[in-house]
Amino acid sequence: MFKPTLTRASRQVLLAAAVWFSLSGAAFAAVDVNTADEAALVSLKGIGPATANTIVTERSRGGPFRDAADLADRVKGLGQKSVVRLQEAGMTIGAGGAAAPKAAVTAPKAAVAAAAPARKDGKAETPPAKAVR
Repeated sequence: MFKPTLTRASRQVLLAAAVWFSLSGAAFAAVDVNTADEAALVSLKGIGPATANTIVTERSRGGPFRDAADLADRVKGLGQKSVVRLQEAGMTIGAGGAAAPKAAVTAPKAAVAAAAPARKDGKAETPPAKAVR
């Protein structure tokens, strides 16, 4: 009855869509910081050539990164917030892809508030203002 045929233009559109989907999936592929080379690290949004070089150098000097905190401690220029953003961009750490806990970013502030001595009226002491030079 009906002979299914695709026109040449339809086939080209389908081929273009297939290529686009396959390439866009590769752009969001996970990059393991413990196995990636500099080029793969630079492909992550937020890592430039200098940071990628620092990561690879530190990894070869100190071994694989254990977790997000270890990465932030060992690589100058990467803090906890940066590591969280990089993980959201597709970076993983090791086979399990250890995630930086969101609480770790805010924990230092809470620890400082808890460690502050209380005054007689029950309010926490505030640190003195820095001297202006």
